[in-house]
Amino acid sequence: MDLSVWLTYFLAAIVLSVTPGPGVFSSIRSGLHHGVKMGAWNAVGMQVANMIHVVVVAVGLGALLLASETLFTTIKWLGVAYLIYLGISTWRSEPKGFVDEPDADTTIREVFLHGFLVNLTNPKGIIFFVAVLPQFIDVARPQAFQYFVLATTTFAVDLIIMIGYTALAARVLRVMKDPSRLRWVNRGLGGLFVLTGLALASFRRAASAAA
Repeated sequence: MDLSVWLTYFLAAIVLSVTPGPGVFSSIRSGLHHGVKMGAWNAVGMQVANMIHVVVVAVGLGALLLASETLFTTIKWLGVAYLIYLGISTWRSEPKGFVDEPDADTTIREVFLHGFLVNLTNPKGIIFFVAVLPQFIDVARPQAFQYFVLATTTFAVDLIIMIGYTALAARVLRVMKDPSRLRWVNRGLGGLFVLTGLALASFRRAASAAA
């Protein structure tokens, strides 16, 4: 793989990760509610979901997924439902003063699953891996190593950026002691989840991608 090709993909991966969306909101939520150490497992869950997307593309099932209106729509609506659920639960969460310790009623597995499900059911992420990633693959060269390089780049970039959002949210919350302010933080973040879910409900595949 040429260095210029990798650098172009690297920049695309950064833009995809930094741009506000379900993954960013999920990372902020984890930082607010669980702190950095526990909240980072949300980002790990996201990367496992990304790994599944890459494997699906690499073995040739990506085109089938994108071509199947029923399967694609099912995944989309699962994502919509989950984001709205996160929005409502976050909105209703009781405000808590920040401590860098996990909630007593929260496990690593639960935080991991939040991130995993957010990315697994995000159709925009699916389309990125199905329609964008293969464009950086040189079919005249061994493809397995190229997929490995691009996948590793994606995981590393997204993991670092999502943990960054998690840490930022945790540090901001550290200086917020007023429960009424924390309540509005929860409501604002919950509202963003719901709005993102509603936006996802109107999401349509590009004609070229669906063809």
